[in-house]
Amino acid sequence: MTTTALEGLTAADRCDRCGAQAYLRVTLHAGELLFCAHHAKAHSDRIKQVALTVHDETDKLN
Repeated sequence: MTTTALEGLTAADRCDRCGAQAYLRVTLHAGELLFCAHHAKAHSDRIKQVALTVHDETDKLN
């Protein structure tokens, strides 16, 4: 897994799990998933195992 500095996420980008604002973009072999900070944290172990790249903007919450 690598962390990348791709195009930034916007308020229009929504979590694929709950619809909240997305702060994490995960690239997988089959495509992309977007996660809010809550679901990114809840699934962080699995994300680290399967992600090709991760674009993390959770620092915008602080």
